Amino acid sequence: MRTKNRILKDKIKVGAVSYLNTKPMLYGIEKSPVFSQIELTLEYPALLARHLKEGIIDMALLPVAAMKDIPHAQIVSDYGIAADGEVASVCIFSQVPVEEIKTVYLDYQSRTSVRLAQVLMKQFWKKEVEWLQAPDNYIDYINGDKAGVIIGDRALKQLHNFNYVYDLAKAWKDYTNLPFVFAAWIANKDLPKDFLQAFNDANKYGTKHTEDVAALYPFPYYDLKKYYSENIHYFLDEQKKKGLQRFLQEL
Repeated sequence: MRTKNRILKDKIKVGAVSYLNTKPMLYGIEKSPVFSQIELTLEYPALLARHLKEGIIDMALLPVAAMKDIPHAQIVSDYGIAADGEVASVCIFSQVPVEEIKTVYLDYQSRTSVRLAQVLMKQFWKKEVEWLQAPDNYIDYINGDKAGVIIGDRALKQLHNFNYVYDLAKAWKDYTNLPFVFAAWIANKDLPKDFLQAFNDANKYGTKHTEDVAALYPFPYYDLKKYYSENIHYFLDEQKKKGLQRFLQEL
């Protein structure tokens, strides 16, 4: 009861990532009256999962693979980060074809992307590789038979720098014929229903104004209008939820 009273009385602590793919949702939140009800923290995805589990924050835009390690985790919004085919910003980068890859560096920032890469390498590409935790400058080490999972804005910057780029959302679609959900708004406690409705409406507003968002963030490496309208899907419809359940089963 004490936790519920604190949530109702104090600002709700919300965590999100600062990648370009979240900007439309954050844009809607910042323009909504709901913004005055929250305390927003921006961190990389894996850290957000830890903070939610430890009770430092009340809800977060989390990699979906983190859900199974957070007691009472539940999706609390109709919006998230998904793709139905190419996502562009979550890929395995390599100088050799997948058949020749022996080692893969794993981006420490998102466990969902890491687990997706592992599932696809084993089940879709039917290949065993050595997985290595990536140092900060691991992109410099991607050469020869060493590949790397790169996500987010860094991935968009690298799309033309490697001979082979394996888009993990497209590979998932080829493997399952389902969309893939990378992240969703997740809480592990009850939050006020009127707040959640207002938060959902704020996400909806932001994702309807992606051209305005793209204009706010000049990005020479990739067409953000295309990214927001074609690559990233924000509304988690029934097919997205089927894809999410399939991925959780694969784990």
